[in-house]
Amino acid sequence: MPLTALLVLAGAIGLVIGVAATLTLARSDRRRGSGPAPLDPMIPEAATEVLAILSSAYVVLDAAGDVLRASPLAYSYGIVRAAEGDYPRLASSELMELAADVGRNGGFRDERLTLQRASQGGSESVIDVRIGALGEHGALLLADDLTRAVRVEETRRDFVANVSHELKTPVGAITLLAETMEDAAEDPEAVRRFAARMQSETHRLSHLVQEIIELSRVQGHSALPDAEPIEIDEVVESAIALNRNYALGARIDVAVGGAAGLQVFGSASMLTTALSNLISNAITYSDPRTRVGVSVRRDDGMVEICVKDQGMGIAKEHLERVFERFFRVDRARSRATGGSGLGLAIVKHIASDHGGEVTAWSLPGQGSTFTLRLPEMGRTETITAGARRAAAADAAQHPAPARTTSTGHRSGKAH
Repeated sequence: MPLTALLVLAGAIGLVIGVAATLTLARSDRRRGSGPAPLDPMIPEAATEVLAILSSAYVVLDAAGDVLRASPLAYSYGIVRAAEGDYPRLASSELMELAADVGRNGGFRDERLTLQRASQGGSESVIDVRIGALGEHGALLLADDLTRAVRVEETRRDFVANVSHELKTPVGAITLLAETMEDAAEDPEAVRRFAARMQSETHRLSHLVQEIIELSRVQGHSALPDAEPIEIDEVVESAIALNRNYALGARIDVAVGGAAGLQVFGSASMLTTALSNLISNAITYSDPRTRVGVSVRRDDGMVEICVKDQGMGIAKEHLERVFERFFRVDRARSRATGGSGLGLAIVKHIASDHGGEVTAWSLPGQGSTFTLRLPEMGRTETITAGARRAAAADAAQHPAPARTTSTGHRSGKAH
């Protein structure tokens, strides 16, 4: 958004908030005989309508630096986090310092910041932040995420080389098999054998091309074309449904547990793809008659989806590379199952596009656990001082219950 437009918008919001505050104080003075009336800083409806059409993530702060209103994108970018009781706050010290500077000195700031997207480390995001004072009553923060553009530029150089190398194997095998079939034209048994192998290599090539297209899509500029509030329960249900027949054929049980009713902001189809890839991987590398567990929990403003298997596990030297494109721990098993080495790379990019991360834990012989962490979508409506006091009083009277675990109230199996 141009600087002039931002200043006009900030001035308009500040003016209306100032007028509203003045009128409220005047009414409070007139009614002083009947007791003090609390002052709730409100964002006028007209200003709310202007904020709703912004393409940038926005956060409206009061004079104390508390979050009055935040857009879904602000949660997705990792700018705002929903702490216990859905109380939102700025997620990084850099943003807090920037907001405090504007609060003290007024004016306008325009910075490019590199922020940690997840509280436990991992991926970083590059954010263009613009923040301006709203008179004496607060500040307006606007942000645009440049992470995807930076990442695409960094990966463009080696992607084509990797794809060319991987395509050579099945294409070369098909060419060789075709030549061999031609030489064995008089031997029907050999022709049938070579034809079966050609079909297998063709299937492998088709799967590889499909995953290359999928990876290109998540690395592109339109990775989240249908972003909206997403129910995690529905994502988990859809991902398990996609792997139900695979699990049944492999004689693997898929169990689900943990917290229900959590929301994130993003693309349902992309998140389903990511979780489906994790579940499919867990089934592939598990022994028959074992279990794959999918658990959901909430942790410090993040939604964690864990996929745990009882398979062979991954050695430490390989664990650091499992999210690289085309990397395969067991190439022989990957060839047998048609694995391309792109599934976890796709998961990594989808997680990053949603402001989250994916991590892996494993020990040989003890199975593996892959954890997809996504920013929880907190409250996006205006939060008033009265609502804060009421929420604090309610939290004091009704302490939050203990977190559920993977064996919690929600469970099911793939049959």
